[in-house]
Amino acid sequence: MKEPRGKRFRGGRKWRALRTNRAAMVSLAFLVLLVLVAVFGSLLMTHDPNAQALGDRLQGPSGAHWLGTDGYGRDVFSRLIDATQVVVLAIVQAMTLAAVVGIPLGLLAGLVGGPVDAVLSRIAEALLALPPLILALAVVGVLGPGLTNAMIAVGLLLAPRLFRIARSEAQAVSGESYIEACRSVGCSNFRLLWRHVLPNASSALMIQITFGAGIIIIVEASLSFLGLGVESPQASWGSMLQDAFQNVSTSPSFMIVPTVAIVLTVLALSTFGDGMRDAFEGRGANG
Repeated sequence: MKEPRGKRFRGGRKWRALRTNRAAMVSLAFLVLLVLVAVFGSLLMTHDPNAQALGDRLQGPSGAHWLGTDGYGRDVFSRLIDATQVVVLAIVQAMTLAAVVGIPLGLLAGLVGGPVDAVLSRIAEALLALPPLILALAVVGVLGPGLTNAMIAVGLLLAPRLFRIARSEAQAVSGESYIEACRSVGCSNFRLLWRHVLPNASSALMIQITFGAGIIIIVEASLSFLGLGVESPQASWGSMLQDAFQNVSTSPSFMIVPTVAIVLTVLALSTFGDGMRDAFEGRGANG
């Protein structure tokens, strides 16, 4: 027998509504620019980001150093670009782990239910109950410092969030008539999840992934500030902030660059996520 045709995911109207949200589009443009800077960063750097020149330490902006130099004489502009590459890599690493772990298990738990749902839900609730930064510190303490280890910790933090959304969306469609019809003709759970459940969950998952990216930036910056993220002399916004903090009494202005980078990026992710939520929930935006 031919497999029944489920509901198709129609996102055209939602994306058109999103495009009318000016704040969301400005935020998206900023995020795209950030990704382009990360991809083509090596072409934009004016200096080796890790090259030290102690004779030029803590200089202000100039023609040679557009954003000045840090406490080791390193070019702040080049380190900012290098740190942007690290941030984008961190988001990819952590979100990939969170999605690979959280989404399939959430879809399976919501569709199958029973003991599988009960066990997986209890595990997710236990992880959600733990303070995010404390859990990240514990994982990094076991695995050791480094960007990848830090992102394993962050990925584990975000997986339960994606699990809950995927589970909720799967439960919402599991009782639909077309799902029952698919089961009656022998459609496997994998096919049900891939062809029918996941498309319906896509909108909510995309919104959560956008907000999750902001969490990744904050936690990664916090870990790097504490010396548990990227390893010296690799730049990240958190490590740049930590370097600037060491010289805050003599050159407080050097804390501005990494702080502004963190704030603007998290704000852009939050604004774009809000825009997607408004558009996908049908409220739209007035600009």
